[in-house]
Amino acid sequence: MTDSTLAPRHVAFDWGGVFTIGTFDGRSTQNIADRSGVPVERVRESYFRHVRQLEVGEWTLPQFWSVMQEETGITLPYDEFEALYLGSVHDNLPMYATLAALPRSVRVGLLSNNYPVVSDHLRRDPRFARFDALVFSNELRQKKPHPDAFAALQGAMEVPASGVAFVDDVQENIDAARIAGFHGLLYDHDRHTEFERELEAWLGVSVKV
Repeated sequence: MTDSTLAPRHVAFDWGGVFTIGTFDGRSTQNIADRSGVPVERVRESYFRHVRQLEVGEWTLPQFWSVMQEETGITLPYDEFEALYLGSVHDNLPMYATLAALPRSVRVGLLSNNYPVVSDHLRRDPRFARFDALVFSNELRQKKPHPDAFAALQGAMEVPASGVAFVDDVQENIDAARIAGFHGLLYDHDRHTEFERELEAWLGVSVKV
């Protein structure tokens, strides 16, 4: 048995598509369209053209909404938009159960391409107290799959990347994580039980409640 086999192992996760069902962007733009009556295609054209400004922290959420209003003609006040936006999260409950079942000996991190206000909203969620490290692109000002994002995750985890499995639902991000030295686990919420087996095999501990 090698020293690397004996070394403790840890895990870090993406958020959207891992702790949520479906994409947050797709659900939020559909909800905005449904509430405003503006065609979803028009909403998404404006949203996806500018969302990177949120992801790298260049714009605040009110700035983003102001631009979208001008481009789409939506008259929904900001406060109503923010509530609708935060309410667009659809939790993947099996993953939260897996998170809660992780032994305390396992360090747990999060690396998420995320947005102002949403990242604060997640931090207030009591379930996020289980995370030892939270890295959000809007605060880092760099997003996955850039190497700086994974360097920031390793620094926040305070353990070598080789001892951390990174879980994401996007293959491009898994590829970047592996280049950065992490063990990559591609996630699909329809195969959660299979994912738990893969994670248990990596960690060498049970992740079932």
